[in-house]
Amino acid sequence: MEVTKPREDWNQPQPQQENKKVIAGVMGILFGGLGVHKFILGYVQEGILQIVITIITCGVGSLVGFIEGIVYLTKTDQEFYETYQMNKRPWF
Repeated sequence: MEVTKPREDWNQPQPQQENKKVIAGVMGILFGGLGVHKFILGYVQEGILQIVITIITCGVGSLVGFIEGIVYLTKTDQEFYETYQMNKRPWF
């Protein structure tokens, strides 16, 4: 009978990755035209571009932010983290 030794770190807290999925998704739906969700994720240039697009199109450009908010919330936590936070994909 083989006895295995328990790991040394079995009860140590595992490092958590900061996942901004919910806050970015909700802000995308509510304030998508202002690019708030882009700023939350650290995409400053894309956030400014979102504001400019919304102003130029008289608000129609805010649909992009609304759709992005829905896309963010429909992804799994891991998929969202890898796509938008780790790989830094700025649009959709």
